[in-house]
Amino acid sequence: MGSALKQTMSNDKGNSNQPYILGHSDHELNRLRAQARFLEPDTRQFLLDAGVKRGMRILDVGSGAGEVAFLAAELVGEAGIVLGTDKAPAAVAAATQAAQNRGFSNIQFLEGNPAEMTFETRFDAVIGRYVLPFQDEPSAMLRGLAKHLDHSGLLIFHEPDWTCVRSFPPAPLYDRACRWISDTTQLSGQSWNFLEKAHTIFVGADLPAPTMRMHTFIAGDFNTREWLIAVGDIVESLLPAMVRLGVATVEEVNIWTFRDRLLQDVTSNRSVIVGRSEIGIWTTIGRDATQKTAASDCEHPDSASL
Repeated sequence: MGSALKQTMSNDKGNSNQPYILGHSDHELNRLRAQARFLEPDTRQFLLDAGVKRGMRILDVGSGAGEVAFLAAELVGEAGIVLGTDKAPAAVAAATQAAQNRGFSNIQFLEGNPAEMTFETRFDAVIGRYVLPFQDEPSAMLRGLAKHLDHSGLLIFHEPDWTCVRSFPPAPLYDRACRWISDTTQLSGQSWNFLEKAHTIFVGADLPAPTMRMHTFIAGDFNTREWLIAVGDIVESLLPAMVRLGVATVEEVNIWTFRDRLLQDVTSNRSVIVGRSEIGIWTTIGRDATQKTAASDCEHPDSASL
């Protein structure tokens, strides 16, 4: 696939000025791959419900290890194209290698913030998973992304929410781990409780009010294993931030035994656990809406511009 990148802007407005709290270590990229298997059914359903179909041109935001881009490439088929983007060189390199290993010919990955890039083509859809909570100005980012869309283009995001997590009867370590995660992301300024923000962020970007869907993991006893392993992986990635922010100590977490203790905590109490919620948010950008976002950027010079 030929390069779709025409020019990369030097400024970085609309994206987070803070370091990505989870980092891009080998452990984190491996965690993203494992997480993708858990999230794939939800992301697939959101993309299909929103209208992704064969032959589309897709821009993927914050590609990470590339798993959402690979799913999109499957959905659009060989007649479509997928351009993945990420600010982290390590993520772009890993995703590019993975695409080659899997034999994809309709995917390209580029380094940078797509809200600040110029492309040779417009896209039928801009998609992203677990992207908007990490932005200082998510509405500004959406305005920048909307300008890459063709008439009747789609903006589709899959984002997390932790407000519903709980266990019954209580599994104390599980509940504590979920508080560690929620408190750490909240204190970092990158809260994962996105449900209450989703509608406001889209409307604040002068976009049509979005359609929203929510899926939530719930299971009991031994059926919780896959989710509990995912919680353990998240805690490991967040541990440096937890310690730095005073949320938990290395000794308190004891990551070397944490996953086993977490499984024991839930199974010994015969607990039912409610996990993270998956929020699907999407809207269609008409010609009038696209022109409105462009006018809005002229009125607000701090927002993304091309």
